[in-house]
Amino acid sequence: MALVDVLNTKNEKVGQVEISDNIMTYPVKPWLIHEVVKMQLACRRAGTHATLNRALIEGGGRKPWKQKGTGRARAGSIRSPLWRGGAVIFGPQPRDYSYSMPKKKVKNALRSAVKAKFDDAAVKIVDNFVVESGKTKDAQKLLDAMGLSKRVLIVYSEIDDKTFMAFRNLPKVDFLNVKGLNVYDVVNADNIIIVKDALSYIMEVLD
Repeated sequence: MALVDVLNTKNEKVGQVEISDNIMTYPVKPWLIHEVVKMQLACRRAGTHATLNRALIEGGGRKPWKQKGTGRARAGSIRSPLWRGGAVIFGPQPRDYSYSMPKKKVKNALRSAVKAKFDDAAVKIVDNFVVESGKTKDAQKLLDAMGLSKRVLIVYSEIDDKTFMAFRNLPKVDFLNVKGLNVYDVVNADNIIIVKDALSYIMEVLD
């Protein structure tokens, strides 16, 4: 077991917590993290892009002019892709880009991503995370006190409405319920704040 400091919102040490060696000694595997992030982004794609094929273009029900004798090129329909306003050849159509990976690989990638953040000293564990006033300026003061100025991911088990309201207008702060912890959000954050009551669930999942 590795001991990690627990801080308060003033960035003062108030205790320590044990984190499993299965997390703290796990090797960082960038290629595995890349694979899972790529899968997550593919699953998030809407896939609603569409172009008009010959069947969907309006008009073109008859031959625009006779085959011979006009001096113009032969044409069978104004829906032809050669015509301005005609159909699109092999254009994109709605599709599902999602795919899955083995659960073990996804779990190991998350374990690896969390370990990488610990190695970079980008994880802070706080005993309590509350902004009682519900004001954004107080939320910003809290982040300044903790020395956090870049993208921050706050991982919680339960959060009160006032605290959520205080942070929701800060563009570089994201809240994430611990049950939804994933590789992309971990990698995308510059700093991660883990509320202490969420840590037990993380260790249970990743141990």
